[in-house]
Amino acid sequence: MPRVKRGFKARQRRNKVLKAAKGFRGGHSKLFKTAFITLNRARSFAYRDRRTKKRDFRRLWIVRINAAAREHGLSYSQLIGGLHKTGIELDRKVLAEMAVSDPAAFSQVANMVKS
Repeated sequence: MPRVKRGFKARQRRNKVLKAAKGFRGGHSKLFKTAFITLNRARSFAYRDRRTKKRDFRRLWIVRINAAAREHGLSYSQLIGGLHKTGIELDRKVLAEMAVSDPAAFSQVANMVKS
């Protein structure tokens, strides 16, 4: 049986890893072994943080809504509860954007919840 030389496929695999590791600093983008380890680590962080990002943004929106609601004499929970009771279907992202960029519209919403 002839011996198998894996030159082409092995080089292809290594080049794929090194191409993905472009932009890493030092040997992490030049040496296959360190690039492979760093790339696996980076991909696991990316996977984890795609989920964490959603939590972080929701927390930010809640903080912004709470601050804007307290200017109108409401707490965050009172505002959200009032929105559900009045049937206003605005999500937290939109409410937070209104609180920052359009305070007049947010105050109208807050007044509708109060009454």
